[in-house]
Amino acid sequence: VQLQASGGGLVQAGGSLRLSCAASGRTFSSYVMGWFRQAPGKEREFVATITWSGGNTYYADSVKGRFTISRDNAKNTVYLQMNSLKPEDTAVYSCAAAPALGTNFDSWGQGTQVTVSS
Repeated sequence: VQLQASGGGLVQAGGSLRLSCAASGRTFSSYVMGWFRQAPGKEREFVATITWSGGNTYYADSVKGRFTISRDNAKNTVYLQMNSLKPEDTAVYSCAAAPALGTNFDSWGQGTQVTVSS
């Protein structure tokens, strides 16, 4: 599956952004989808993941209650709604796909920059 992320930008602290990740490939709906981020000088970290049906979602503690991951299998798209953004959320955000829960994310899209100003 090929992935293309979009929706990043510059926002003030407390603001919101919605990231989108468009996927190509007939088997998109069977994949577990995830969002990750990498800040300058830091390791890439997990942000959120969603199972193929959308029935199960998981979040990093740092974003729980502020970010929401969702997917529309009819549109082959996964979203990350980010609210109450903080400067420490500044990073390049990437989407990824895994064949099943617990397996490695083996397809990655290019990142989209999110910058939160204080």
